[in-house]
Amino acid sequence: MYNNILELAKANPGINITISLGELIEAVEYCVNTSRKSLEQIISEEQAEKYISIDKTAELLDVDKSTLWRWSKSSYLIPLSIGGKRRYRLSDINKILEKDLEKLEQ
Repeated sequence: MYNNILELAKANPGINITISLGELIEAVEYCVNTSRKSLEQIISEEQAEKYISIDKTAELLDVDKSTLWRWSKSSYLIPLSIGGKRRYRLSDINKILEKDLEKLEQ
């Protein structure tokens, strides 16, 4: 129902209509709930942790694989073993990149 009203409003923005206060409240609640669901989905997808391969990690950080090995030994960037393969958390990689960016801005 509300999609039809939105389509009508977009097609004819100059039309005046009369609605009851209750209908207005329902329409606003519909818009808010629809927006909230979309935002919750976006936030959920953003918060889902991603795990990156050694090659991709080295590429993203612009370092050699041997550097990743040294960082692992010094606990600077610790990989996880997933299915027998080493993977790095994208969130950990982003923290390192953010620190580097802050150093450049200073």
